[in-house]
Amino acid sequence: MRTALRTAIATALVAGVAVGTPALTAGAAFAADGPVAVQAGQAAPAAQAPTASTETETASTPVKPAAPAAAQNTTPARTGDGWIENWKAKPGETFVRDEVLRGGTVAKIVKAGALHYRAYLYKEGQAVGTIEAAGRSAASQDNGQFFVLNPDGTTHDWVGNVAPNKPGLYRLVDGTVLQLARKDGRYGLQLIENGKGRGYTYVNGVRVVWNFGKAVVVLEQDGQFSAYVPGSAKQAVPQPIEAAGYVRTEKLLRGYEAKIFKVGESHHRAEVSYEGRQTDTFDADHRSVAGNDNGTFFVLHADGTTDNWTGNYLPGAKPGVYKLADGTTLEIAKKNGRYGIQQLRWGTHGTGFTYLTEPRQVFGFNNATVVLEQDGGFAAYIHGSAKQAAPKPVTRDEQCTVVTTVGIGAGSEAELTMSPNGPKAELQDIGSGKVFATLDRNHPSLPQSAGIVARIDNPFSATPSLYTKVEGGVGSKGGSHAFPKLPKGCALNPVKGATSGQGTTGNTGVTANNAGQTSVIPQGGVAAGAELGTGGDSTALVAAGAGAASLAAAGLGFVVLRRRAGSRG
Repeated sequence: MRTALRTAIATALVAGVAVGTPALTAGAAFAADGPVAVQAGQAAPAAQAPTASTETETASTPVKPAAPAAAQNTTPARTGDGWIENWKAKPGETFVRDEVLRGGTVAKIVKAGALHYRAYLYKEGQAVGTIEAAGRSAASQDNGQFFVLNPDGTTHDWVGNVAPNKPGLYRLVDGTVLQLARKDGRYGLQLIENGKGRGYTYVNGVRVVWNFGKAVVVLEQDGQFSAYVPGSAKQAVPQPIEAAGYVRTEKLLRGYEAKIFKVGESHHRAEVSYEGRQTDTFDADHRSVAGNDNGTFFVLHADGTTDNWTGNYLPGAKPGVYKLADGTTLEIAKKNGRYGIQQLRWGTHGTGFTYLTEPRQVFGFNNATVVLEQDGGFAAYIHGSAKQAAPKPVTRDEQCTVVTTVGIGAGSEAELTMSPNGPKAELQDIGSGKVFATLDRNHPSLPQSAGIVARIDNPFSATPSLYTKVEGGVGSKGGSHAFPKLPKGCALNPVKGATSGQGTTGNTGVTANNAGQTSVIPQGGVAAGAELGTGGDSTALVAAGAGAASLAAAGLGFVVLRRRAGSRG
């Protein structure tokens, strides 16, 4: 009976077969990692049966006791390949070591090839199974005791840390967040990294092994899973993350919908599904996150608002200066293999580059939400604007354009623009901003019937100026305002038949007033020799209402990448 019971127990630990996987309660015993090595082929000595000594007496002469009989072995002989003492490495295998696991099971580990190791398991001396790590890790489980063999021959051995099979989010002892789901009767896990799911892997067979960062995770076919962090003194059962407060459900493009949950202050989560099946999870924890499916973008912000659009996308943009549909100027650069982005204010003042640390990041510039991809491509959505378009590269002439605004009296001002195509002055009302006159090379002065004097002096030179006299009366004088100089490295485009200094020159007898705010669109990539990205017509925008989200083609969902979200606005 004892032999039969021992045989039944021994067959429990079979590679790839679960033998009861009861969930262990939190705080279940866990021994330190690190198997104990024993000598190859070592076996316990056979038990020796006790012998009896016999003494015979005669009436007259004492008799010496007889010599002890030879010891008799009452343990049945263990023959055959099923016993550890008879184990031999097979052809093509190289014996590496023996390991004694918790519970006394012995693993004989051999190398079978490059990234290919095998472990023969023996319990109470009898073979109970084999696990094979060929290119990926493999695991066995015996009543809550786990043994993992990696393809490089390393191992992990622990007891407990088993989570239940309830779908949802779980946090490991090292802070790693995993999501358990069930699909078509199979359980799967995905890593939630920087607020986005990295994609599910479902159990195909009895169990599967993952490495999430430092954590080793074994998922059983019944949905229970155990996690172990090698080298950490702290070990614990994965803890479920409490369900966040439900906020709303949004109808998305292409038949998708998103359930929005509030997790905490400046922290929202979106669970995206298609026909009732969850496909993606976005977690915006104090920063925005985004998904991109072939030019369709979904952005979840930390405050729970969302953006959705199709188009407005310039894939694979090259370093250079670009302008959004609302006039916002951005510069794309590449440094150490990573793309970065900054806003150019007043044309010359960069706000400072932020370089990608992840495949996709979200930024806010003025009223635009901008998504920058790891290939340099980027898309922009302008909030509240009927005009939407893909970012367009700024031309050389635009990069060499300088703008300044000066007051000219009588509640009016002049916006002075200097570009390679020469000067342009727009006279406008300060209060309404309405332009009432425009001067350039083709129309350098106002007619006398205008009632005011306004002309560009030296319109074909590199140093033109605007002379204006808008107030009448005795003693009134006009004023002259120099146009801003072209940025360094820029020059006037040649004009057929024009010579420097051509145009009207006036002597007003007043000092030039160069005051005003100046906005310069710098030479940027021109000075650095960088190529500007190719432009194209604006991409059509498809919207699904305020706060909507867009996803992938039916059944596919977003190809969700690691995110880092920038601040909005």
